[in-house]
Amino acid sequence: MEDEVFAFGVALLCLRRICRRSVWVHDILQAGQQLGEYHRLVQQLRLDDGRFQRYFRLDRDQFDNLQDASYRRAIEPAERLAIYSYRTIAFSYHVGVSTMAGIVGEVARAIWDALVQEDMPVPTTEDWRTIATDFLHRWNFPNCLGSIDGKHVVIKAPDNSGSLFFNYKGTYSVVLLAVVDAQYCFRVVDVGSYGRTSDGGALANSTFGQALRDGTLGLPQDALLPSAEHLGPQPHVFVADEAFQLQYHFLQCMWPFPGHNLSSRQRIFNYRLSQARLIVENTFGNLTAQWRMYRGVIEISPANVDACVKATCVLHNFLRRSTNSTRTSMPSAGDGEAAGLQEVTRVGSNNPTREAIHVREKLMTYFSTEGAVPWKPVA
Repeated sequence: MEDEVFAFGVALLCLRRICRRSVWVHDILQAGQQLGEYHRLVQQLRLDDGRFQRYFRLDRDQFDNLQDASYRRAIEPAERLAIYSYRTIAFSYHVGVSTMAGIVGEVARAIWDALVQEDMPVPTTEDWRTIATDFLHRWNFPNCLGSIDGKHVVIKAPDNSGSLFFNYKGTYSVVLLAVVDAQYCFRVVDVGSYGRTSDGGALANSTFGQALRDGTLGLPQDALLPSAEHLGPQPHVFVADEAFQLQYHFLQCMWPFPGHNLSSRQRIFNYRLSQARLIVENTFGNLTAQWRMYRGVIEISPANVDACVKATCVLHNFLRRSTNSTRTSMPSAGDGEAAGLQEVTRVGSNNPTREAIHVREKLMTYFSTEGAVPWKPVA
């Protein structure tokens, strides 16, 4: 009986070896395991621009700039090594789970610490004015401080978490709340709200939302709309979808007129609002396309998920602002319908304040008169 069990085990082992799938591995990658990744593999990859781009998701100049950023921040050697190895966040298939559990958080936090002060600093009053100017010139939306939205980042259900991370889509997630400027760069990110929390709830409970409520963000004073002095000074606003309340005392979020039977001016307002709001949607799409971790379930602790999400956001800004960011440029408002913009036709109900409704009416009037654009006629 023991001999039969032993023979069965040997046969099973042979069968596994026979059935093991053969996978072709590039010579450079095979040499990397023997000669070391950074000192040998990276130097060989530099000889092939295409493979370097696919391996690191950035070109050689951007990679060198990322190293320079670590030196400018006077980062410790261990953290600098983590900067060199940032790719492990998105490409974790060739190392063990226990190894990844120890280095992912360290790598992500080192990236954030190295880049955040330069590539995602806290906006000042002058920064907010610059953002508003960019929205006016590029997207023809005046007094706009950013496009705001939330994204569910799907994770494996943490142990003993109950339904805290369970969202309405039937998955477990944490919420990434972001404010994006007219150049598709993240200006504010807040990560870590439970998946069961709505976008509006995530905003209200975030550090950003609390600062807005307390009036400590240094937002600009009300300003006149271009060529529309008769409308008087108007407050600066954020563009959002129907998930965010239109409350003046907390956050001036503009969202569309609901319903189907809308007037011509209301449809024009919805179009212009949708055009500006899609910036944050496009930025999330670019983030998902750039980083593979967003394409499936992230099976690490929520704390490390938060660190990884923040790292990808600041790396997104780093790539957008680098010298070769023009290769990933996105369409501007001047492209009109070619930008794939669609009018908002139906949104949910909400309870805006009277002051917020008054501001929306002023903007609606402006978009149909002095602020009209040629690709969206008034009639």
